[in-house]
Amino acid sequence: MTHSAVAKYQPKSIPKTMLTTVPKVRLYVERPEDENWFVHVGHVTDRGRWRTEPHAHPAYGQVIFVRSGRGVMNLEGSSVPFEGPCALLLPTECVHGLDYEIDADRWVVTIEVAYLTQVNAKLREFIALWALPRMIPLSYSAEAGMEFASLIESLKQEVESDAVGHVVGTEALLTTLLLMLVRETRLDQTGNDGATRNDVRQVDRFRKLIDEHYRENLPLQDYASMMAISLVQLRAACASAAEQSPTKMIHARIITEAKRNLIFGDMSVEQIAFWLGFADAAYFTRFFRREVGQAPSQFRLAARQQAQRKVLSQ
Repeated sequence: MTHSAVAKYQPKSIPKTMLTTVPKVRLYVERPEDENWFVHVGHVTDRGRWRTEPHAHPAYGQVIFVRSGRGVMNLEGSSVPFEGPCALLLPTECVHGLDYEIDADRWVVTIEVAYLTQVNAKLREFIALWALPRMIPLSYSAEAGMEFASLIESLKQEVESDAVGHVVGTEALLTTLLLMLVRETRLDQTGNDGATRNDVRQVDRFRKLIDEHYRENLPLQDYASMMAISLVQLRAACASAAEQSPTKMIHARIITEAKRNLIFGDMSVEQIAFWLGFADAAYFTRFFRREVGQAPSQFRLAARQQAQRKVLSQ
């Protein structure tokens, strides 16, 4: 049984990156007039096992609240077990599959990417929260799961409402929901306490530009120019808020995409190299080995052997 609600918002136009080997999911909206949604809330109860194959959704982020039940999340090729009550936080573009092993009662909150960016700008911890996919346990007390469930139910009611100020009410409840997740998540606070809010926002903007252009082998100066800051400012912001150099951040994004294609796709190593903007497959192999510690072919073989062992053990 599924119930869903959609709130409307006119999102800003944002370029969307495309993957060629990982299935993309576009949110199903029940009514055509609801296509300008910005928050979608659904309640799902299933009997027995339920599974989705690995996929990505570039146009939105999701919070899945598992009120009861358990399962395994296939996250970028790694298995992450979960058991309700917990929250599964899935940023845009992360490749994930879900295998609910027993009856699961879950709420799915889907947030349009442009609106999510605006909400995240309210607090730098929100940006840190969405930097990685997460499984956030809410089982330390009975009250935590109940409070989260109540909050999502209130959010659903506000999304469905046509009352005056329902957009403001939706934003307030969504902000409260994310704040609760921030407080329940053990974010690493040791490294970037000295980072200013502007540094965090600059790095968030830089990450989005990397997502759009990582295959183009752009010089760092081009990124700085697109952000209307100097190269010195870009390097300083990355060092302060991300504890990485801009080049290292670009390399990390390329490696993430390479791993996705090696795990989930059928392209050869040479095809992946060219698709990622490398003119020479041998250079791509050296680059991948330097960053990962394995050649691409070795990484693919190991990942698929691990997946096969998991299938055989079930």
